[in-house]
Amino acid sequence: MTLKICVAQLDFVVGDLTGNAQKIIDAAHAAYRDGARLLLTPELSICGYAAEDLFLRPVFIHACDDAVKSVAHALAGLKDMTVVVGHPVGGGTRTRSVSVQKRYNAASVLREGHIVQTYAKRELPNYQVFDERRYFAPGNGVCVFEAGEGESRLRVGLLICEDAWYEEPARLARQAGAQLLAVLNASPFHVGKGYEREQIMRERVLACGLPMVYAHLVGGQDEMVFEGHSFALAADGGLVGRALSFREQLFEVAVREQAGALQLTADVAPVREADADLWDALVLGVRDYIGKNGFPGAILGLSGGIDSALVLAIAVDALGADKVRTVMMPSPYTADISWVDARDMASRLGVRYDEISIVPQFEAFRTALASEFAGLAEDATEENIQARIRGTLLMALSNKFGSIVLTTGNKSELATGYCTLYGDMAGGFAVIKDLAKTTVYRLAHWRNRHDPYGTGAAPIPERIITRPPSAELRPEQTDQDSLPPYDILDTIIERYMENDESIASIVASGIAAADVERVTRLIKINEYKRRQAPIGIRVTHRSFGKDWRYPITSKFRQ
Repeated sequence: MTLKICVAQLDFVVGDLTGNAQKIIDAAHAAYRDGARLLLTPELSICGYAAEDLFLRPVFIHACDDAVKSVAHALAGLKDMTVVVGHPVGGGTRTRSVSVQKRYNAASVLREGHIVQTYAKRELPNYQVFDERRYFAPGNGVCVFEAGEGESRLRVGLLICEDAWYEEPARLARQAGAQLLAVLNASPFHVGKGYEREQIMRERVLACGLPMVYAHLVGGQDEMVFEGHSFALAADGGLVGRALSFREQLFEVAVREQAGALQLTADVAPVREADADLWDALVLGVRDYIGKNGFPGAILGLSGGIDSALVLAIAVDALGADKVRTVMMPSPYTADISWVDARDMASRLGVRYDEISIVPQFEAFRTALASEFAGLAEDATEENIQARIRGTLLMALSNKFGSIVLTTGNKSELATGYCTLYGDMAGGFAVIKDLAKTTVYRLAHWRNRHDPYGTGAAPIPERIITRPPSAELRPEQTDQDSLPPYDILDTIIERYMENDESIASIVASGIAAADVERVTRLIKINEYKRRQAPIGIRVTHRSFGKDWRYPITSKFRQ
């Protein structure tokens, strides 16, 4: 028995049912020509993951039904070819295998123009960014289908994503005669997640005694990124194949029966360092958000500081220099080296660079408010006016030319409110929203040592990385005037916000109680700001967004 399986690790677009269907059809024809007789697509490949409240609209579900039928019809001429597609079902739709008075996250097995089986996902995740119980009911069936031709037919047990994290679905598939597990997935990226999946699936394979082919999505969808990294495991848990990360690929796995056991072979992409994955996640997130939403390019304020420098490097890697514009907007407090470094970086990357002084506008605001502020000292009010002038200028350029404004705030700033509403928070997409400041520095060093997209070595001037960070909104200002050192600050944020550790536990680890109480208080009182921030790319296991749902109005204190 010999069977070639192909995983269509592709970048689907939510709601582009026609385009997604055509991608599946094209992949099936390409795989068929190369000898494959089973094509696996990711979870919800017909509609894209995740379609959120579109799932609540019957017209959307019916359109997905039609798209599945169109794929089946288009592949009718591929003799002995089996294709598995992910899609929602429900709202009165009829299939041969599933009751669909409720909505289900499902997958259908297509063969020679027919939908031969439909399987409904049994285990529905409802944590982190997942809220599938809002949209779907759990299935209770088992799906084992045959793939291949003649004596090369193989009995395949079908699971969808979360099903494979539990023992029962795989065990039931084996009891129903499965010889191999096929798992369709759409699981958002965070640093290290791909190798976590391999380990968990290894445990599943060892528990049920069946080899596995794991088909994963690639691409960016709003704040989520999916990294691909499909893989195949032998029955003993050994890795036999791994697809590329952050790239579309038709990933092939050959299955042969030898001495009564199935042997799988495939190409194995090398293990990647965490920062390479992190960089590619940010690049893909920017590219897909801007591309899928039809923006002609991006614009950002280039300050000569580390955050805007990193965002610029990511944007150029994602879009190309011709689609990125930078604007330096000096104030009375902008240091000369900021001008020099901003010009240097723009020149290194070959992007358009303009300078618009905000001094006249700042003086106009001061004059307009002079009578109201008479007798009061300057404070954060005047600092925020400068930031808001810059935000207004960037948004005006965005309105006029169509490019989206990329904001440059990091997670440390958003956590503590060290940012200005309608100022540096004004924009359409927050590229490094989920990067702690210490990660910003580390990633800048990484990018200067690597050139993955051929934009030129060391895009970020060294002085931008080494000089003390400053908002430059008052004389001699540095970030550490207002915040604890970033290594301490980021440790508190990670332990309290990302890992839900208690204040007492963090203090007991040796961090000063005053710093812990100050930072956690800032996290709580600045929720109202974060609710008004643009969405940004999620790269940790807990980001400010769908992962973090705290009330703005709350009197609870630890």
